[in-house]
Amino acid sequence: MRKNYSGKLKAKMAIDMIREQETVAELSSRYEVHRSLLTKWKKEAIEGLPELLSKTKKNKNDNQNLISELYILHFTVDTF
Repeated sequence: MRKNYSGKLKAKMAIDMIREQETVAELSSRYEVHRSLLTKWKKEAIEGLPELLSKTKKNKNDNQNLISELYILHFTVDTF
């Protein structure tokens, strides 16, 4: 039977892999997960970080643009 792991748990395991404070074998034993899955999740986490950080910056810019548009609309409506 296949086990399903939550995204939160996968992230925790990936972070532990990135920290390299324990060997892959130790983490595999502790989490009862095959080494290949741990390695895969570590790789996915590292590859996904740049996109995640870019989205955060993009979302901040989108929010600022929305605030600016609302500000303009607010004063445009009030002047009529």
